[in-house]
Amino acid sequence: QVQLVESGGGLVQPGGSLRLSCKVSDTLDYHAIGWFRQAPGKEREGVSCVSNSDGEAYYADSVKGRFTISRDKAQKTVYLQMNSLEPEDTAVYYCTSAPFYCSSRAQDFGSWGQGTQVTVSA
Repeated sequence: QVQLVESGGGLVQPGGSLRLSCKVSDTLDYHAIGWFRQAPGKEREGVSCVSNSDGEAYYADSVKGRFTISRDKAQKTVYLQMNSLEPEDTAVYYCTSAPFYCSSRAQDFGSWGQGTQVTVSA
């Protein structure tokens, strides 16, 4: 089973930026990699995903124009660049893998990382 390890979370002021990293134990050729987040008292929601083949990226409406997903296949790492952060972005961010294709549904993903906390506060 593929393993994923997130890093890069932290405390940032509103309007600031963070870059999250997701190190994957298997080749990215076989996995779509997604980022989800979960705030206290809320359901886990999809943020972004990159497909395995052509690297097509998908974004939730709430982060479009602010977040960018990218990948380094040689390093087996997927990044989430988060700009113009808002207090509403505060959550634990998880990366996850699915066989080949992206989905907005958490249940379509199999392996999950342990999560990294992002806190946006003045």
